[in-house]
Amino acid sequence: MVITKTRSPIRSNVGLKAVMAVTGILLALFLIAHMLGNLKVFTGETSFDHYAHWLRDIGKPLLPGVWFLWILRTVLVVAVVAHIVAATVLARRARAARPVKYAHRKKVNGSYAARTMRWGGVIILLFVIYHLLDLTTGTLNPVGDASKPYGNVVADFAPERWYVTLFYTLAILAVGFHLRHGAFSAFRSLGQQTPRGERRARTAALVFAVLLCAGYLVVPFAVLTGLVS
Repeated sequence: MVITKTRSPIRSNVGLKAVMAVTGILLALFLIAHMLGNLKVFTGETSFDHYAHWLRDIGKPLLPGVWFLWILRTVLVVAVVAHIVAATVLARRARAARPVKYAHRKKVNGSYAARTMRWGGVIILLFVIYHLLDLTTGTLNPVGDASKPYGNVVADFAPERWYVTLFYTLAILAVGFHLRHGAFSAFRSLGQQTPRGERRARTAALVFAVLLCAGYLVVPFAVLTGLVS
């Protein structure tokens, strides 16, 4: 009697694509919410600090202290890891399923976003680690005072710390390429596979990525130029 092992549905290609879709949507929603929160820096120090302290109090008195934020961070880390693992497995399976290439066959050129997903992911990972040590724990921040979120942001992107702004910019642009590629793939999966539909999907994905990048980058450059101080 031969016993065959059945692959778990979540480990199938369809299951892994579903994992990528769900985690991608979750991360995109977080990025939107986080961007909107960042923009409150333009409402002034008092308003921004009040918003930051409000985030720490979410869940009280059911949850003590900043538990909600750490639960959220844990969920996001799990989502990021699941997203990366699913993408890696699918990429390896796709390469393994390709026929042997002939030496004279030209390499098919993918979109720029697709070709930069790997190094972009590395930049984003390094940035997330730095960002947590900078504005979450305060370890790498010049102020590093949890009671002064506005002061932490202003000190972080001060003109003399231009290299931080540069790193932040590179990371956000990498996020933008990821979002553009991911959003386009999602729109195609929803049925936009006609030539006209693909053009619409590309435009929508580009607009979404540009708006999100602009929303994130306006804060450090406002501090860098003295608009926020």
